[in-house]
Parts: sequence; structure tokens; C-alpha cells
Amino acid sequence: MYKAIADNKRNTVIIMAVFVGIISAIGWVVSYIYGNTNTTYYVIAGAALYAWIQYYFATQLTIAMTGAEAIEKRDNPRFYRVVENLSIATGMPMPKVYIINDPAPNAFATGRDPRHAIVAATTGLIDLMDDSELEAVMAHEMGHVKNYDIRISMIAFGLASAIGFLTDIVLRMMFFGGDREGEDKSPILMVIGIIVLVLAPIVAAIVQMAISRQREYLADATSAMTTRDSDSMISALQKLKTYGRPLKRQNTASAHLFLSNPLSPGFIGNLFSTHPPLDDRIARLRKNANKF
Repeated sequence: MYKAIADNKRNTVIIMAVFVGIISAIGWVVSYIYGNTNTTYYVIAGAALYAWIQYYFATQLTIAMTGAEAIEKRDNPRFYRVVENLSIATGMPMPKVYIINDPAPNAFATGRDPRHAIVAATTGLIDLMDDSELEAVMAHEMGHVKNYDIRISMIAFGLASAIGFLTDIVLRMMFFGGDREGEDKSPILMVIGIIVLVLAPIVAAIVQMAISRQREYLADATSAMTTRDSDSMISALQKLKTYGRPLKRQNTASAHLFLSNPLSPGFIGNLFSTHPPLDDRIARLRKNANKF
């Protein structure tokens, strides 16, 4: 478990370096086209600012996109107490608790850090799970908070959004920008630049997917460690496999935050899914049950 956390931290540094490399490549394309090497620094600074804004406002944006509503203990004592008990048991700050009025069973956690975290579950999940399964699911979500997955997810989301935003602007500048310096540049390098711009958001999406998939496995393990009950987490995942359905309010930007894929199934969606298959997650939990 602790080795997995250490591996995740190391991999996170590598993944963030990949994001910086992608943004630097976009900066090189712009600087090459316009013949100004300082443009690379402007692109990196602009991407960092955009990611910073996303980092601080993504939680409010996620709440708005999912339709989650904050609750107090009196609104749903059973669900609130599960989160409250887990917070006490793990010694973590009590997160804000939200409910999404949706029959699709799902849950998510988000925020900058444990002091600014929120956890949410759909009415469908709360109704479907028994007490031990609900505890396991929320231990999974609290695991995302404890392992700082929520921070990494926010940074990755911000950087991926910045890359998509930048490539869109640069491609428009290249084709509709009018006169500019460097019209006599090598056509081969221009083609390379276009390829970089086209591939950049795809690579960013793949990197974001890799982050999310590994952290789902770790959060499953954290749930089993917290509750000392891997069977309940396995049972909850099996119910998700049997009764899972897409959310009524779907958004690809927040899909990586959820317990299971909240989007409608499809070939492209499965290919770039931010979630590992439920069967794989169940198999890992069963394989490591004695270690928990």
C-alpha cells in the first residue's frame, strides 16, 4: 500500500513533466512560426495561469456541472454519518458533503486538498448500497482526498484544458492569422509543427487518463485498508457493474472524478476512459485481500 503511494507520487512528477513538455512543444511551434523565441515563455506562462485559474475554480465548476447540492446531517443522516465516521476514523478534516439527485449509482471527491475537499454521492448510489458497501464507497472517495488524488486530478485537468485551449488558438492563428514573420520557413518544420499541435491534446488526454486509472486502483486499496473489509468494496463494485448507468447530466471534463465512468458507453469513450474496467478493479481487490 505505502509502496503504491510512493510509486504514485513518483509517477505524478513524471506525468507533470510530460504536461510541461507538451506545453513547451506548443510554445516552440508558435515561436518558430513567428520567429520570436520569447513566445515559448509567454505560452508556458499563459498555460500556467490558465491551469492556476482552473485549479482554484474547478471545484465550483464541478458542483455546477453535476448539479450536486450541499447537505447537512439532518438532510440525510445515514449518508452524512458515514462520511463523518470515516473522517473521525482517519483523522482527516470533515469534507463538505453533497448529494446529486440522480438514479445512476456513482460518487466523486474533489477539491484542492483535505481542508478544501468535498465528497458527493448520487441518490441512486445511496439507495442501492447497504451500510457496509456505502461505507466502503465513501472510504474510496475519502482515499482520493487522503492520497491527494484530488489535487493531482485538478492540476491534470487544468493543464489538459490549457493544452486544448492553446492548441485551438495556435491553429486558428496559423490558418487565419494573416501576415506574419517567417513565411519562408521550412515546410517540413511547419508540417511537424502542425502535427505537434494536433497530437498535443490527444497525448494530454491519454496522460490524464493514465493518472485517473492508477489512482482508482489506489483508492480501492485505500478503502479496503481503512475499513479492513475488502469484501464490501468488491460487493459495491459488483453492484456498479450490474446496476450502473450513465448520469443524467454528463460532462467529459468531470468524468475522471467519479467512482465509475459516468458517461454513455461507446468505442471512443471506452478507448479513452479515465476508469479501469470494474472487473479489473474487483480482481485486484480479491488478489490482495489478505494484504489488507
